[in-house]
Amino acid sequence: MKILLIHGPNLNLLGEREPGKYGHTSSESLVKKLKDQFREHELDYFQSNIEGELVNAIQGAAKTHHGILMNAGAFSHTSVAIADAIRAIKIPCFCVHITNIYQRESYRQTDLISEACKGAIVGLGIEGYGLALECMLEE
Repeated sequence: MKILLIHGPNLNLLGEREPGKYGHTSSESLVKKLKDQFREHELDYFQSNIEGELVNAIQGAAKTHHGILMNAGAFSHTSVAIADAIRAIKIPCFCVHITNIYQRESYRQTDLISEACKGAIVGLGIEGYGLALECMLEE
């Protein structure tokens, strides 16, 4: 299977930004770990801080990939455009949140992206990515 991992805003700083909340693992290390763990599958990675680029990546993945694993970052709480892009495609999309958004600020407890996805893993740190990928592969 060919999967696209999409990271939204500020996830390029994973491992550096608020390590008490998000851990010490960089995005590059996370991608390497997932590729090692799921060797029989092809995992591509895309990150952008720009909402429209994330929409384009979702739409493009529908033509080139079998599924999307997504952490939309702060756009999870605000982006109708990203949610609509996920709803418009035919491949499964699974959402990951490193932190438990339901134990955070009230504005983070709205999750427009997860509502559009096949499933979501919330609050299990970077281990949530592997779990979400396992769920996707079982589909």
